[in-house]
Amino acid sequence: MVGDVVSRVLAATADPTFALNDACYNEIRRLGDHGGAELDRWQRLAGRLGRISPSEARMELEEVASHHARDVAGNFDPRVYKFASKAIAPLLGALLSPRSLVRNLPGSLDLTALDGRILVEGPLATLRKLATLGTIVHVPTHLSNMDSVVFGFALERAGLPPATYGAGKNLFTNPVLSYFMHNLGAYRVDRRLRHVLYKDVLKAYSCVLLENGYHSLFFPGGTRSRSGGVERRLKLGLAGTGIEAFARTAAQGRPRKVFFVPSTINYLLTLEAETLIGDFLSEAGKARYIIDDDESTRIGRMASFVDKLYGLDGGCVIRFGDPVDCFGNTVDEDGVSYDGRGRPVDPVGYVTGRGGKIGPDAGRDAEYTRELGEVICKSYLANTVILPTHIVAAAAFEELRNAVGHGDLFVWLRHKDEVAIPRAQLAASVERLLGKLREEAAAGRIHLGPNVVGKDGAGLIATALRAFSGYHTQEVLVPRGEDLVLRDTRLLFYYQNRLAAHGLAFDGLAKK
Repeated sequence: MVGDVVSRVLAATADPTFALNDACYNEIRRLGDHGGAELDRWQRLAGRLGRISPSEARMELEEVASHHARDVAGNFDPRVYKFASKAIAPLLGALLSPRSLVRNLPGSLDLTALDGRILVEGPLATLRKLATLGTIVHVPTHLSNMDSVVFGFALERAGLPPATYGAGKNLFTNPVLSYFMHNLGAYRVDRRLRHVLYKDVLKAYSCVLLENGYHSLFFPGGTRSRSGGVERRLKLGLAGTGIEAFARTAAQGRPRKVFFVPSTINYLLTLEAETLIGDFLSEAGKARYIIDDDESTRIGRMASFVDKLYGLDGGCVIRFGDPVDCFGNTVDEDGVSYDGRGRPVDPVGYVTGRGGKIGPDAGRDAEYTRELGEVICKSYLANTVILPTHIVAAAAFEELRNAVGHGDLFVWLRHKDEVAIPRAQLAASVERLLGKLREEAAAGRIHLGPNVVGKDGAGLIATALRAFSGYHTQEVLVPRGEDLVLRDTRLLFYYQNRLAAHGLAFDGLAKK
């Protein structure tokens, strides 16, 4: 597989010297004055580029592309992957249910222990059938470094095959997450590398996987949502490989359909909420692409999160949206594509150019990918699952804004631990918001979590307080007599942001 990737990158690179120059410039800049031997290698290569022949440049290109391809693939072995994808399911249950592990040893693990905690919704029967007819590309929202493990559990519980996925190389420093990622098909993505050659290797690797029928998982938001809001802008480089893979198989006369499945991952609590919202709100943080030290790197913190999740009914909801083909058309359970007017269409027609030539076309396929991204974003909105912490935080943040009066976001956030709201008043605010949410849900523009349906304002506040209590390092809402003190205003903002894109909460994210 690595050989196929390198060959494809070499064939697609018109000017090896230019590609190597770009790589040298970006790597020398990244490594700075502390790159050691690695920096020295790039500096020596940069010094030689003006003197080497075209054939030598191509040899250097092959060496660099091979190094990156091997690093991306890591220890991925198709045989190990197929075995581990079946054997790993009980261990996923153990990771997400430590109490179950203790209770069941030395016998078998009870995977149903989490059925009330991690809920899986959506057109599961359709997706199971489509998985036998083509290749599925899952494109979920991204909130936490736990997402890939939780999503893997959801696939197992839904009866869907596992998926390969790209995971940030920094995540492999956590021995627990690293073990599961290695054995569940993760390939390594080094987000520090910005040069075009590395991106070409990643895309080629993804494309080769899809062409060979490996179901895949991409987080098109790129990184975890710092704000807690639903993604509105996507990074679609890897998603575009779905179109390329389909075009290549069609050109070979064996078109293998590629189905995209937008999904939302919705947490009652988010493992890294405090670090993420702090990063979002700080000017320095906005420029950082990777957070190297957050809650997901600390085993104790992760164990605390898992233990808290285990005790909360509906603590996480994975909702699969309706599948579409790689051009954004709706798809039925038989894999037939339908255009915007409900007419069946042949996807091969989308990758057929002048003179009937079938195959990839970079400019044309980029436009298809952009349109696919719009479809995915719309699906995210419709399949967002609203949970009690989101609703209560939105109502509390609105009360904060009303109590403080004029100002901007940072003025409101500074009033932590200064505003106390009568519980009955907050319950009334929650009820008003709940009425709007029910209207949106009835219109199919949003979904309400099972721990929201049938609850009143007081009930939702009680559920949210139980969730918040004892997990975050600082209390979010603190009971004081008949009042609730708004203590961590940043976390209120974080959790309320889940409603912002729907126009149901303060939207400080539109330009973020």
